[in-house]
Amino acid sequence: MYPDVDYSMLKFTTPFELLVATILSAQSTDVRVNKVTSVMFKDMNTPEQFAKADIKTIENYIKTVGIYKNKAKNISATSKILYKDYNSKVPKDIKELMKLPGVGRKTANVVASNAFNIPAIAVDTHVFRVSNRLGLACANNVEKTEEQLMANIDKNRWRKTHHQLITHGRALCKARNPLCEECDLNVLCEYYRREYD
Repeated sequence: MYPDVDYSMLKFTTPFELLVATILSAQSTDVRVNKVTSVMFKDMNTPEQFAKADIKTIENYIKTVGIYKNKAKNISATSKILYKDYNSKVPKDIKELMKLPGVGRKTANVVASNAFNIPAIAVDTHVFRVSNRLGLACANNVEKTEEQLMANIDKNRWRKTHHQLITHGRALCKARNPLCEECDLNVLCEYYRREYD
């Protein structure tokens, strides 16, 4: 399913833009984030520009995105670190990325995978739900889900699988009222067997 899905739905042209967009995506939709960044990135799109911007300026751009005040602080702080300590370059290393304010494992994996083609599986709410329902993982937290997916899926398929699971979670395997009867995977799905057999 979804053979052509192998890319982030977030719009970006540089690793830094992807980093900012991914920070913004927490508790928001990609559509909302893309709407915000399409305007903001025309005016500023480098660590230096964000580092020198007033936090209120960043807030004004992102105020339609959830928890925008906290995200503005994190984007500002991250930009200052990148500008000062990394020569305005986004680090490729997941552990280095996770040292940045507002960057957790999911965000680091998204950036590493989509900006630098480093194999990683970012476990968001859709990936967690779908992989556990299908039986690709059997875990009660995102860390264990990530570990199990990495063990069960070929490394060269991690990024594509990540995007396919997100797409499936949005299209059919919804949190509430999943469309199991329409799903081609229901014959393989542990959730379907539990709920409908």
